[in-house]
Amino acid sequence: MSTISRDEVARVAALARIDLRPDEVDRLAGELDVIVDAIARVSEVATPDVPATSHPLPMTNVFREDVPVPGLPVDDVMAAAPASEDGRFLVPQILGEE
Repeated sequence: MSTISRDEVARVAALARIDLRPDEVDRLAGELDVIVDAIARVSEVATPDVPATSHPLPMTNVFREDVPVPGLPVDDVMAAAPASEDGRFLVPQILGEE
């Protein structure tokens, strides 16, 4: 069981350039100690015969196959456009370029 001391918390805070008040150092020392203990317990359970998982339930791909299909006819698409010119969408000019 690891115990994180106030001095260790203060040293790491100084390295990270974090200014902590004495009451914050005490509180963080206790909280970090709990975190280290929790990680130690998980490490005890994680044995080589237990596979690592990213999700508790098996996941499968629910998407359809990516199969190319013909696109829409240009005339149909341009008919639905607010404005078009030479088979392209016509949009307002936003830059002062020609």
